[in-house]
Amino acid sequence: MRLMIPFFVSSVLSVGFAQAQVDWDAVEVRAQPVRGAVHVIFGRGGNIGLCVGEDGTFLVDDQYAPLTDSIIAAVETVTDDPVRFLVNTHWHGDHTGGNENFGKRGSIIVAHQNVRRRLSTEQVRTILRQDRTEASPPGAWPKITFTDEVTFYWNGEEIRVFHVAHAHTDGDSIIHFAKADVFHMGDVFFNGMYPFIDIDAGGNVKGVIAAADRVLKMTKDTTMIIPGHGEVGGPSDLLAYRNMLATIRDRVQTMVDEGKSMDEIVAAKPHASFDANWTGNSERLVRAVYYSLTR
Repeated sequence: MRLMIPFFVSSVLSVGFAQAQVDWDAVEVRAQPVRGAVHVIFGRGGNIGLCVGEDGTFLVDDQYAPLTDSIIAAVETVTDDPVRFLVNTHWHGDHTGGNENFGKRGSIIVAHQNVRRRLSTEQVRTILRQDRTEASPPGAWPKITFTDEVTFYWNGEEIRVFHVAHAHTDGDSIIHFAKADVFHMGDVFFNGMYPFIDIDAGGNVKGVIAAADRVLKMTKDTTMIIPGHGEVGGPSDLLAYRNMLATIRDRVQTMVDEGKSMDEIVAAKPHASFDANWTGNSERLVRAVYYSLTR
């Protein structure tokens, strides 16, 4: 007799198995200067923002739990100060997996209120991914939340953290280090990649485009932008990303208006003209755009 496992259990088991196969000690975690007091840390998962100075270390996101010691080692190549504040750009585990570890070390975790809501409850996704994420332990939940924006005057910086609605998720924050003129956009910006838009968690391509437009209005030619994934870029990279998404959205909208089904739209490959320059899961993006326009 064939054993039938519910899709969400099967997915969680497979994800857990995949992570169990990762040799975390082999993951290269390194810090790279961006500008002024701001650095970026690359590893496995979402890019980490780092701001150092006399007030103490300020961190944006923390990747996966098994990488915490490696992340701290990377921080220590820049500063000996402990992480005082940790801001989560959104709730996904490749950005918040180290929360509990940093919380135990005394870091104060800050995020939009929807991040705490999702980390503190089980999350089930059924649309673009079929998986279940158990609630994180209380030590991983943000201790300070906000609804619209919050500003830190820290390390000689004016660090503006503001919410963008229904973009990658329903709890995304963008961080602007105003003095250095560096943005950290979390997964609202995938540089050179087709993004994952978490429809189950309130994401919508319209919100991603709106967030990109908002940041572009705040940039200069010299502004630097840390994406959630990909290399550090600038306004021209963000504009190319925004225009790619808007073009695919418009193409999908035209086919929706013509009465085509989602599978017919996927088969038409509205992304094809971008495939030479963009990597990632194009079909998943098209499905996310379809749901964004029809739900």
